[in-house]
Amino acid sequence: MRADRRHTIEDLIRKGLTGLSHPRALGHIGSLIDLSSDLKSSAGTARCFELLDEVEKRKLPPGQAAFAHYLRANAWHNKDVERRGENPDVWAWEQPEIQAQILELRKAVQHPGFEQVDSPLRCMIFTNLANQLSFIGRFIEAAEMWDRALAEEKTFAMALGNHGIGLATYAQALYDPGHAKVMRTAAHDLLTAALSKNAKWDGGGYAHARAEFSRFTADIEAHLDVAAVRKAFRRNYSIGKSSAERNYRKWCLANRLFINPLNDLGPVSIAATDVLTLPTLTTPIEASMPWIIGFFNQMKQEYVSARFLLYDGLRRNSVHFSDRAVLLYNTLDYPSYSIAVEQQRAAFRMAYSVLDKIGFFLSDYLAIGLNPRAVSFSRLWFETKGTAKPKPLLDRFKRNENWVLRGLFWLSRDLFDDDLQASTEPDAQALDEIRNRLEHRYLQVHELSLTDRGRLDGSVGSEHRYSISRDELAIKSLRLLKTTRSALIYLALAVNYEERIRAKASKGVAMPMFIDTWSDDWKQ
Repeated sequence: MRADRRHTIEDLIRKGLTGLSHPRALGHIGSLIDLSSDLKSSAGTARCFELLDEVEKRKLPPGQAAFAHYLRANAWHNKDVERRGENPDVWAWEQPEIQAQILELRKAVQHPGFEQVDSPLRCMIFTNLANQLSFIGRFIEAAEMWDRALAEEKTFAMALGNHGIGLATYAQALYDPGHAKVMRTAAHDLLTAALSKNAKWDGGGYAHARAEFSRFTADIEAHLDVAAVRKAFRRNYSIGKSSAERNYRKWCLANRLFINPLNDLGPVSIAATDVLTLPTLTTPIEASMPWIIGFFNQMKQEYVSARFLLYDGLRRNSVHFSDRAVLLYNTLDYPSYSIAVEQQRAAFRMAYSVLDKIGFFLSDYLAIGLNPRAVSFSRLWFETKGTAKPKPLLDRFKRNENWVLRGLFWLSRDLFDDDLQASTEPDAQALDEIRNRLEHRYLQVHELSLTDRGRLDGSVGSEHRYSISRDELAIKSLRLLKTTRSALIYLALAVNYEERIRAKASKGVAMPMFIDTWSDDWKQ
């Protein structure tokens, strides 16, 4: 049988696309990708890239063009397996083949023809993208992609099972045992759904996936009384004393904006508080209160304040008294001036500033030694000396086994790497440019949506201004809040990993530090 398949792949490699219709050409490439994967044929994978380059020169219909990006992602997966060989370097932080897969899968999702792709394939594209994001440590963003897959088909087995594995792995990074139990229980629910008779597998060939889902399910059941946890946490929790507070917290829950890992399970009432803090710190006995505790407090407070400013600004529908009798000229381009718009601007600035503060935090905490005046979230990860372009990754990070810290690194790349930034969701694009305009130049907010919204326009003075509609600014601000929220959670969990390593290495010269919390009654 293997000899027959080898003969088949040789035929596929030799055969070109001449005379084949678009669907048959794409089907030919898909078959070659699958056989190259099964037979570990580097020649077959190389030929796939050649054929993809050829077919993408055609004027493919939108749905088929989106499908071509999916096929290229699969070819990059083959390339990744080929490079890893028998000794996979899973802890390498720079993973060009993984990056290429993420780029192609995002291009498929963002393509105008994506909605023309069959629903099972859309589910697989979302699932594959989520899997790759989880692998590099972006498990919060991965959860969003798995949820999008399940919104397409709630019984899609590969999305259910991989989401379950993702949550189980997320739970391992948590240091709150109650949160970890709840998340493992949610993971168990997803895994058992994937293994149920109602799950849709979209064909055969998933023996390895079924075995992995079963293994994770058995491991959870061996260490956790799932029924007891489910019973204990099934009740509804209060989300506020007034209707105004409840509405605000419902909005935060729906958009997954609480600094609480359980909010990644969805809009569940147990997650309606910002309870995540730094873990217990192990410090030298003679040390005073670590400054990073207060610094994390400040970053967290700035984030939650930015969150409310955006919420409040989005809901203002009348002229505020502070805006009355403020003389402004009408520039005839539908500008938007009000305290509500300034709340959106302020929310964006505050949320973005937290990211650079995270860079400062890590530079000191990890003893990277960057100049405090020059440190930023984008510069943290790379060598600052020399003229090499792109700048090489610091040795401190290259094979660091802190999975969550690696996720924080890849989050920064979405903001500052041109290729990755351009392939993200539209609401996540140009965040760095908008911030630069807000802080240093002219960001003009318009009441009406413009054709070239979010871009420099071609009118007089456009070299000085960046034009964006009020609605678009709100969308971008919300995405930035979600990004900053992810970064704060990644930061706390990354510190927990480092603290465990430090505690093992302390050899009696350090001790855990436990401190009291700040009462709500003191917040005035």
